[in-house]
Amino acid sequence: MSRHFLRLQDLSNQELSQVIDDAIDMKKRFRDVQQSAPAKGLILGMIFEKASTRTRVSFEAGMAQLGGSAIFLDSSSTQMSRGEPIEDTARVLSSMLDIIMIRTFEHSNIERFAEYANVPVINALTNDTHPCQLLADMQTFKECRGDIRGKTVTWVGDGNNMCQSYINAADCFDFKLRIACPKGYEPDPAIYEPFKHRIYITDDPRDACQSAHLVSTDVWASMGQEENSQKRIRDFDGFKVDHDLMALASDDAIFMHCLPAHREEEVSAALLEDPKYSVVWQQAENRLHAQKALMVFLLNAEA
Repeated sequence: MSRHFLRLQDLSNQELSQVIDDAIDMKKRFRDVQQSAPAKGLILGMIFEKASTRTRVSFEAGMAQLGGSAIFLDSSSTQMSRGEPIEDTARVLSSMLDIIMIRTFEHSNIERFAEYANVPVINALTNDTHPCQLLADMQTFKECRGDIRGKTVTWVGDGNNMCQSYINAADCFDFKLRIACPKGYEPDPAIYEPFKHRIYITDDPRDACQSAHLVSTDVWASMGQEENSQKRIRDFDGFKVDHDLMALASDDAIFMHCLPAHREEEVSAALLEDPKYSVVWQQAENRLHAQKALMVFLLNAEA
């Protein structure tokens, strides 16, 4: 039976740490042009129902660097768009592919796909979570500041899939999480309730940023919410992460953003470009290496 990666908790804490250590090692060997080909002859299927830049490029380039190949399937390129059941597609594609990643809307869809697939399935983003991004974020923190265990992480903005992935990460990587959201934009209680002992939720970003070691944010209107963007801009007034907010954090705090960023909305342009705080470009590159390490792990894992 295959191992899947639909949320961070699908790997043990020890396995997650190993994937991140492997990603750091792969990154070093990539820079030194000392690459092996652990996925030689293997094929990754990439199913996209949501648009992407970093996810597609990092998975496709990563599989090529591992010696394998990738097939891109957008929402109009499969029979699912014409009503074929997810269960049927999962059975057929997993008989032809070695590993599959899916970027979709409803989290239940990827769970159904994984239930009927006989190869590893990776969650490359759903409306609920984005665990691959958190692998890259945790790798970046480790490279920049060491072990995140016991540290304080602050999320400022919408209680969206990224925020909810940070909730899962607080459990897996043993850090304290403060979430600053406007009233009405908090994360799903079903996701944060099991981990509420690690989480503090407030509507005051200044309160949340006090002495934080990592401050992270995301766009205020995610994919599919663009029609509400103007209302959200009004509702999120005061939630822009800038140098004033970062000044409240720990002296060695760093800033992350999963990108794409809307400068002068959720983050100031000056902070995004300030190398004293911002590690967003290193964070973006680490998607490539974290996902390579994840794919190698899943391709070799035994359930």
